[in-house]
Amino acid sequence: MTLSALTILVVALVAAVVLAIGFWAYSTANRLDRLHVRSDLSWQALDAALARRAVVARAVALATLTSHSEQSKQLTSFADHAERANRDQREGAENELSGALSRVDIETLRPQLVAELADAEARVLIARRFHNDAVRDTLSLRTRPLVSLLHLGGRAPLPTYFEITERAKPSAATGLVVDDNRTSARVVMIDEQGRVLLLQGHDPTVPDVSFWFTIGGGVKAGETLRDAAVREINEETGKKVAAEDLRGPIWRRVAVFPFNGELIRSEELFFVLEVPWYEPHSGGFTELEKRSITGHQWCTADDIAKLNEAGETVYPYELATLLPEARTAAALAAEPHVRSIR
Repeated sequence: MTLSALTILVVALVAAVVLAIGFWAYSTANRLDRLHVRSDLSWQALDAALARRAVVARAVALATLTSHSEQSKQLTSFADHAERANRDQREGAENELSGALSRVDIETLRPQLVAELADAEARVLIARRFHNDAVRDTLSLRTRPLVSLLHLGGRAPLPTYFEITERAKPSAATGLVVDDNRTSARVVMIDEQGRVLLLQGHDPTVPDVSFWFTIGGGVKAGETLRDAAVREINEETGKKVAAEDLRGPIWRRVAVFPFNGELIRSEELFFVLEVPWYEPHSGGFTELEKRSITGHQWCTADDIAKLNEAGETVYPYELATLLPEARTAAALAAEPHVRSIR
């Protein structure tokens, strides 16, 4: 028995349609899988940001313990409840904590604690928006009729939005106005022994609290990030380097902090530079840097851990564990991808 040309054509068309539907279903299922992974990761990031806010809230409670004992106990209770709450109870618990934080008189807190609170709440705000964007994109595809009919989402539960109050106040709901928004170029300068050059400094208005940080500073009008990094290296250490010697940027960090009577929001982008050891000098310091920078040290990861343990915070927070990544990036021929750090 022979098949007619029409029969062959119909069979071919049916096969093509089946293949097209199969390819669409396969690609859609893969896309859904990626969206579910994105939703899961965004929730983990939001959960971490909320946990950090609870830690800061307890620090705020301790700071207000003497003058506002009842308020302090309530704030601690809300922070504990938010950390222990199940996923379906988390929104209510976090909103209670938000309300308690909004009643704190920030004028009674140390500037560093105010900045920690601002930074913690800013991270919650950003993480919540990323999470809800991921949930929206997942639900938009998952709830299409044909996708639902073919069960392309498998047995994965539908992701859910996370809604907590965003207080419409400046500086991440702390009630303070950000005086300066800046972009900063920072440099992780590493010597042949793998040590990073750190500067020691303090806020001129709080001279008793020292901290450590990498080379770098704000980008001036008309400068590129690399130009700013090269200039800062020269000003803060006296060393002249070429822009092409820098690797990166490899990291991005957003920080909110008080300095010299102002509240600053800084988007920091980190380059890496390997150099032979040398003794920096402060001949290029500005007047403000002369008042606020008090020393320098080439530090190993262990040195950084000891400084943190001694109460002299090192920025960025994870620098000790990030040093191997920085050394690897410095040795690569290709430019690294930028990723966010704390």
